[in-house]
Amino acid sequence: MRHALAIAASSWPEGAMRRVPVLLLAPLLALAVPAQAQLCDNSNAQVSADGRAFGHLPYGDAPPGDLVAVPPELAVGPCVLRREVVPDLARLVAAAGGQIRALSCHRSISYQQAVFCREAQTGAGERALSVAPPGHSEHATGYALDFAFRPRVNDCPDAEACGAATPAFRWLMANAARYGFEMSFPAGNRQHVKWEPWHWRWVGASAATPGAARARALFARARATFPAVPAVTPDPIVIARVSPPPVYLGAYAPPECRKGKCRLPKVKRR
Repeated sequence: MRHALAIAASSWPEGAMRRVPVLLLAPLLALAVPAQAQLCDNSNAQVSADGRAFGHLPYGDAPPGDLVAVPPELAVGPCVLRREVVPDLARLVAAAGGQIRALSCHRSISYQQAVFCREAQTGAGERALSVAPPGHSEHATGYALDFAFRPRVNDCPDAEACGAATPAFRWLMANAARYGFEMSFPAGNRQHVKWEPWHWRWVGASAATPGAARARALFARARATFPAVPAVTPDPIVIARVSPPPVYLGAYAPPECRKGKCRLPKVKRR
């Protein structure tokens, strides 16, 4: 059952996901979350009642068949994402004049564990400030990525807060939602995850975007409980679709007008 629902949700076909009420995912996900999350050297981290480990929500791994290589002109080094993300990424990079590119994209759960455990001399809680524990990273979904900003300003390394001082980042803040991207972990977020101005997730610019329904269902809990800033505008709620009452234009005869004076015609009795 470990991450069973999250894995299933990430691999369901688009049509099936549309038929799943989003509000049902949260209670079911809570049932699928283990009491502990395995970290490094067989050590475990306590998982809170809402499924988080060190603030990070649980996510399953994207099916390999849903991942595609990102064209090299869009990324800094090798990168794979869900195929539905790439068109919006290409449009974003083009609109930004190449100053923004993908840096770190999909990470399998096993790869995430290697990244999380490579600095074993520090405590798990400290490492979780910068790297999500395995099984609890948005990167595993194939919808999340880290952006690199070019040119670098004052030799600011990639994936550091100083990147927020670049013109490219300011452009991203103002325009990312138009391409379906939102910042998962804004400053002071209630999820208690370190502010990561470089980390963004794709949910589609609108619900009609191919693949957006599945991405939005997968991130529904995070978006509702810990909103992104900036965020893609939520779908409008339609209360009802009511047709206007019919208008019978022939129900009344037109008035009879002579020399500027009008009167209704007499109704003929039947």
